[in-house]
Amino acid sequence: MKSKLRIVFMGTPDFATHSLKLLVESGYNVVGVITAPDKPSGRGQKMSFSSVKEYALLKNLHLMQPKNLKDEGFINELKSLKVDVQIVVAFRMLPELVWSIPTKGTLNLHASLLPKYRGAAPINWAIINGENESGVSTFFIEKEIDTGNIILQEKVSIGPDENAGHLHDKLMEIGAKLVCETIDKIDSGKIEAKAQHGTITQAPKIFKKDCKIDWNDSLINIHNFIRGLSPYPSAWTFIDEELNQSLKIFKSSVIESAHSEGIGKITVDEKNTLKVAVKGGYIQLHEIQLSGRKKMKTEDFLRGYQFAKNTILK
Repeated sequence: MKSKLRIVFMGTPDFATHSLKLLVESGYNVVGVITAPDKPSGRGQKMSFSSVKEYALLKNLHLMQPKNLKDEGFINELKSLKVDVQIVVAFRMLPELVWSIPTKGTLNLHASLLPKYRGAAPINWAIINGENESGVSTFFIEKEIDTGNIILQEKVSIGPDENAGHLHDKLMEIGAKLVCETIDKIDSGKIEAKAQHGTITQAPKIFKKDCKIDWNDSLINIHNFIRGLSPYPSAWTFIDEELNQSLKIFKSSVIESAHSEGIGKITVDEKNTLKVAVKGGYIQLHEIQLSGRKKMKTEDFLRGYQFAKNTILK
C-alpha cells in the first residue's frame, strides 16, 4: 500500500475520474467515493450515472451518492470511515460540516494557478482571455470557495490555437499526478501550505447566452472566444435570427487583412474556404455545426449547404 492514510474521494466527471484512477492504481488507501446522484438524460430520459461512479463500481469501492450533503445518515456514514484526508476534484461546494471531518484536512484540485480564475470554468476563461499559461493547484478547502492555502502548483503553457478541450486533457493528466504528490506530502508531515497571493480573477459558470459571438469584437478576441468554448459549451452565432437558425463554431483561425466587407459577412471561395469578415481581417471557420445537423469540417459542410447571398452572421 502506497499510504496508510484513509482517503475519501469526491468528484463527478472524467476530469475527476482520472485522479481517482491514479490514486487507486498507485495503491493509495481510498476507503470511500462520493459522487453526484444518478439523473435522467437523453431523449429517453434514462437514468445515467457519473464517470466517477462507473469507475468506483468497477473497482468495488465504497460508494456514496447523497442528495443532501448535510443529511444526518450521510454524515454518520462518512464519519464511520474514519477519514484522514478528503480529496475534492470537480465536485460541488461542500458545507463545513463535511470538509471539516478529516483529521488532516480536505484538499481540492483546481484547474488554474490560484488565485487566478477562481470559480466553475477556469479552463474556458483562461483561453477566452488569451492567457499563454495555466496550470493546476491543490489547496486546503476553507469557507470561501477557492481561497484556501496552496499546497502545490504546476504550470503548463497554452498554445496560440489550443482549445479548451486540449487544455482540459493536459490539466487532467498533470492534476492527477499533483493530487498523488500532495497526498505524499501530507503523509510525510512535511507539508507547507501557503496563503494565496497575486491578482485575483474570477471564472464564473458559463451559460448558453454567454457563448454568443460578438462579431464586432477584435479579430484575436473572437478567435480566443471560439477556442475557449470548444468543444463545450461551444461558441455560436445566428445565421437567421428570425428563424432561430444558429451555427456552432468549434475551430477557427485568424487572417489579418484590410477589407471593406460588412462586419459578420460570410465569404465562400472556390476552394470551399469559409470566412467571416471582422475588424482587421477575417475569421476562417474550420469546424462548424448547423442547428439540427451534426458537427462537420467546413469543406464537407459546404458540399451539402449553400449560404444565402449576403448572409450576415449576428
